Amino acid sequence: MKTTLPPRPNLDHLRRQAKSLLAALATGDRQAIATIVKHLPAAKGMSETNVRAAGFRLADAQSAVARQTGFAGWPQLARHVEQLRALEGTWEFVSLEIDGSALPAAGLIASRLLMDGDRFRMESPEGTYEGVFNIDVESEPHGIDIEFVEGPEAGNWNYGIFRLVEDRLELCLDMNGKDRPREFRTGPGSGRAFEILRRASSARPEAVKGGTRKESSPPAKAACSGDAAANDAEFAYVESELLTRLQGEWAAEKLIRDGKELPGMMLKSAVRSAKGNDLKVSVGGQVMVHALVRLDERQKPVSIDYLLQAGPGKGHVQRGIMEWHGDVACFCMAAPGIARPTDFECPAGSGRTVSHWRRK
Repeated sequence: MKTTLPPRPNLDHLRRQAKSLLAALATGDRQAIATIVKHLPAAKGMSETNVRAAGFRLADAQSAVARQTGFAGWPQLARHVEQLRALEGTWEFVSLEIDGSALPAAGLIASRLLMDGDRFRMESPEGTYEGVFNIDVESEPHGIDIEFVEGPEAGNWNYGIFRLVEDRLELCLDMNGKDRPREFRTGPGSGRAFEILRRASSARPEAVKGGTRKESSPPAKAACSGDAAANDAEFAYVESELLTRLQGEWAAEKLIRDGKELPGMMLKSAVRSAKGNDLKVSVGGQVMVHALVRLDERQKPVSIDYLLQAGPGKGHVQRGIMEWHGDVACFCMAAPGIARPTDFECPAGSGRTVSHWRRK
């Protein structure tokens, strides 16, 4: 459900807005009359004279305000805002289950979720996630749509359900931006997470802004000539000894992104899966990379290109290199649109990802 509420909606403010609308209507304000005609079903098609003579009351003005912000009526708007305020505060993890497997409780201690209005910040050892969310309290179970604005998941969406009972919050999310779960559980290969959180504080958390969207800009021509025009045909499957060796599922031994190493708890859930030249890399059941792979074994180290199939970089090429350390496949990938690395270093600010994989 799309709404146009302010970031931290307040029922008292919305009531005052309705009262102001009613007062302006009584003076014959043309903008107020237009608002009533547009958003109040009982006033549809009325002339300005008829609207002024209709004797609309505060309940009518509230209904118009609710519909103007995307709700069916004032009761629905009130329930939405009251639920947002009930979610406000700081939450600590009690448990986290991904794809049917529970993560160790000790690994959750350093993570917390902060919510303010429809903004959130998730703080965890593997990174800080910021974004916005919308809820649907008219559905049962209640729905929640989460947009990641900053952090490792920037540009991605999770669709889920939630229930709040006093100071206990339960969330079940599809982490691949697919269909919303219907029940609070996960299973192997489901791509879902089931989180149980406990309220640590009901006070409004500080500095939860929901992140800042970055304006998209075309990649540097020198670094990514032809990236935007890349298509699946240019990445057609070509059988090779190396590509055959890389088939199947691989477990991560090391994963570094932009100078920050993935903690051991999350590293255990990382999987590299290849079929033909179709590659998926997932962490905690969530697909982080889906790409078609192209190799040039004439180069030392081997050149490897990914044509991204999903996410904000879809359609662009990610360039990298690979080599073997015994039976361990080692990769260093630049960010989409950046020149191919010449070494396997991954300093902070480089935008690179270095990963080491061993066959399961």
